[in-house]
Amino acid sequence: MEKYKLIATAAFGLEAVVKREVQALGFTDISVLDGRIDFTGDICKANLWLRSADRVLLNMGQFKAFTFDELFEQTKALPWADWITKNGKFTVNAKSVRSKLFSLSDIQSIVKKAVVEKMKQTYKVERFTEDGPEYTIQAAILKDQVTITIDTTGARMGLFKRGYRANSAGAPLKETMAAALISLSYWKPGRILLDPTCGSGTIAIEAALMAKNIAPGLSRNFASEKWPQISATSWKEARKLAYSAIDMSAKPLIYASDIDGDAIALAQENAAEAGVDDCVNFEQKPLNQLNLPGEYGVAISNPPYGERLSRLQEVEELYSDMGKLFSNPTWSVYVLTSDEFFESAYGKRANAKRKLFNGNIKVDYYQYFGERPGKN
Repeated sequence: MEKYKLIATAAFGLEAVVKREVQALGFTDISVLDGRIDFTGDICKANLWLRSADRVLLNMGQFKAFTFDELFEQTKALPWADWITKNGKFTVNAKSVRSKLFSLSDIQSIVKKAVVEKMKQTYKVERFTEDGPEYTIQAAILKDQVTITIDTTGARMGLFKRGYRANSAGAPLKETMAAALISLSYWKPGRILLDPTCGSGTIAIEAALMAKNIAPGLSRNFASEKWPQISATSWKEARKLAYSAIDMSAKPLIYASDIDGDAIALAQENAAEAGVDDCVNFEQKPLNQLNLPGEYGVAISNPPYGERLSRLQEVEELYSDMGKLFSNPTWSVYVLTSDEFFESAYGKRANAKRKLFNGNIKVDYYQYFGERPGKN
C-alpha cells in the first residue's frame, strides 16, 4: 500500500499515547509536536486502526508566511491536482496561533483562491462543477509556520465516531479519549477491568475492542474512501486484514455498572452494536453497593462532574464511596474529573495526576497504583 506524509491530530496531553499507536502500526518518520504526530504511513491503515487520535490529515506542505501574498503563492505552488479532482468539492478551514496572519476568514479566502487558481491552470477550465468527492482543506498557522492539509477522515466524522454509539447517556466521553485513558492505565487484556460509573459504556466497550483486537474504524466510512487516488481495492484489502486480525477467542474480564437503568440498557445496546456484548458484564447498581469482582484489578472511571450533578453533596458522596470501594491495595484506580477537590473527597492523594482536556473542559486524570498480581 502507498505511503504518504500524514499527521495524526491528538487532544492536549495525549500526544505520547498516539505516538505509541503510530509506532505499533509500523509507520515511520515519526515526530511529535503539540497536538499532532507527523509520520509516513498508509491512509487506510491509519484511519482504521488509530484508537486515540482525532483525525488523520494528509500533509500537503509546510512553509513560513508573514504576508497574505506569501500565503497565496506558496499555497498555489502545492500539487492540488494530485488529489482534488476536476469536479471535486472542497472547503477550507483555518486556525492561527501567535502569527502575523490571524484573520481566519482572510486566511480561508486566500487559501481557497490559491487552490482554485492552481486548479484552473492544471485543468484548463474557468468553472468547476463541484459535484464530485469532498475534500476538507485546513490551513493551520503556528508562529508563522503554515501547515496545509487535507482531512482524510472526514470533516463531520472524527475518529471518535466509531459507529456503535447512536445514542448516549448524559455527557458522554469520546471514544478516542476512553481508549487513551485505558492506554494510560496498567490494564492489559487478561486483567480485570471495572468501570463503576459506566454511563453509555464507552470505556468498557473500548477495552473490549482492544482485547479482541478489533480495529476501531472497522464499522464506519471515511472521506478518503471516495477519493480516486486511493483505490477501492486498497480499502478492501485493509478491511480484510483488519477482520482477519480479530481475536475471536478472547474472553476479557470487563465489568461495568451504573445507578441508572436506562444508561445500562443503552450501554448494552452499544456493546452489541460494537460486537462485544459477550465481553462486558453490565449491572445496574449504585456504587456504594458494588463488590469488587476479583482480588486484583484495574478501575477506570469518568464519573459525573460537579457540573452534571445537582448538588455538591452528591459529588462528594460519590467520590467518598469510590474511595471506600477501592481501599483494597491490590486495585489500581484511574479517575478522570474536573473537580479539584476530588482527592479530598476520595480520601487519598493520587500517586500521579495527568492534565488533559475532555472536550473543552480542563480535567485531571488521577492515578492510584495498586499492587500487581504475584507481587508476594
